[in-house]
Amino acid sequence: MRIDIVTLFPNMFEGPFSESIVKRAQEKGLLELNIHDLRKYGLGERRTVDDRPYSGGAGMIIMVEPVYKILEEIKTPGCKVVITTPRGNKYTQEKAREYSKLKHLIILAGHFEGFDERIHDHLVDEEISIGDFVLTGGELPAMLIADSIARLIPGVLKKEEATINESFSDGLLEYPQYTRPENFKGWKVPEILLGGNHGEIEKWKKEKSREKTMKVRPDLLKS
Repeated sequence: MRIDIVTLFPNMFEGPFSESIVKRAQEKGLLELNIHDLRKYGLGERRTVDDRPYSGGAGMIIMVEPVYKILEEIKTPGCKVVITTPRGNKYTQEKAREYSKLKHLIILAGHFEGFDERIHDHLVDEEISIGDFVLTGGELPAMLIADSIARLIPGVLKKEEATINESFSDGLLEYPQYTRPENFKGWKVPEILLGGNHGEIEKWKKEKSREKTMKVRPDLLKS
């Protein structure tokens, strides 16, 4: 799979994408990850990429021309272009699975006060939000999206079943998990997990998943 991220701050991606699972995916040749500096496609000698909004107000708007130029260069047939924005569709595990099946995904990382609306209207396939809050830029959301996709690409994780029995895989949060020691400062591992009765353990897992979901994210049970 290929992921291209267009950003004004390419250096922000050096640490997160050079460690752990994302690094492993690239080393295995399962993920091609490219970071593009939008300023290289800016206008004039100063490589301008933003300007004041016609509507007035504080902040600057990313211009349509630099974005058009870079997309013309990096787009491939059938690729999907998404833009990070607070007004977008909420990003979910289901969406991560959908994106992980693509051959090519392009992510436009927003900054300043946002993009010229013509970018949204004519150059982008989908708007994505990672939550109901505002960040200083779209770089962190782009990292989160890429990371969530990378781990779902077949062959990236050593144990691929890890992506099956996890939070949101069945619409519920994951059940509690424990490891040694069995007793630490009086905090004990539930007795049922020590007995070896796999049928009862599976029943316990489902009950605890539902309890935790009801307590933390009851909205998931309503959907």
